[in-house]
Amino acid sequence: MTRTRRSLLSRLVPPVIAVVGGQGEFASPARTMGGARRRVVRPGAFAPPPLLRGVEVTARIEGGWHVYRVRPTGPASRRRALYAHGGGWTHEISSFHWWLVAGLARRTGTTFTVPIYPLVPSGTAADVIARTADLVEQLVAEVGPGNVTLMGDSAGGQIALSTAMALRDRGVPAPRDVVLLSPALDLSFTDPLIARIQPTDPWLAVDGMRAAVESWRGDLPVEDPRVSPLHGSLAGLGRVTVFTGTHDILFADARALERKAAAVGHPVRIHVEPNLLHVYALMPIPEGARARDAMVDLLLA
Repeated sequence: MTRTRRSLLSRLVPPVIAVVGGQGEFASPARTMGGARRRVVRPGAFAPPPLLRGVEVTARIEGGWHVYRVRPTGPASRRRALYAHGGGWTHEISSFHWWLVAGLARRTGTTFTVPIYPLVPSGTAADVIARTADLVEQLVAEVGPGNVTLMGDSAGGQIALSTAMALRDRGVPAPRDVVLLSPALDLSFTDPLIARIQPTDPWLAVDGMRAAVESWRGDLPVEDPRVSPLHGSLAGLGRVTVFTGTHDILFADARALERKAAAVGHPVRIHVEPNLLHVYALMPIPEGARARDAMVDLLLA
């Protein structure tokens, strides 16, 4: 599904991003990995902001990870979701992620699990995917696969879809839905469409992202589905829904997933916003609000 009209607020986002630094650390490999190494010494904050309305937040330590539970203070259902945050495998969860999770929990009665996974240079795909799959497997055992949704944005979208494939390979019943916001799906970043989109994307840059991926993949080849889920099989997965904008270099991955799904007849629905940027669905703009409304409908369906 493609929208055709663009809000005034969405038009203001690119110049604001340019003023605050644009591609920032992703502008070069040296900046990407330099920032990642600095955060080993001085880690970024990851705790949820205070006064998240309408939810109760608790935390536990599991295998060295902080794992948060976000549940509505109002009526709660049996629905469960795991949300994997984005940040290019180098940045911690942000307030925008917490606001999204809290809003969805409050509006749908869904209880969310939010893992704080290790970032590069210490975190690797093999470890993070296996550990995230453990968490989702617990949810499936608790409430059944039909009540479980996997969600993630950007790098977290890669983690979410790779985790769904890992669960399938373990023989775990598939979570009902996988919901991906501007996901990274082929971490080789070789799709020719990326080069055509790059001049319109003020946020992401391939060179810096490739440097992060070189660390993230560890000993795995970039084509391994735990790194690049676009190279994995969709067989046995639940429904997949993607929210993407055309001024995002990762739009190329969304289109490639759509083609792959069509070829094998797997249900994948793509919500496309023309001229919108990376992770627009988290932004306080009308198009972001529409995406969040659609996520509510998915969780309640």
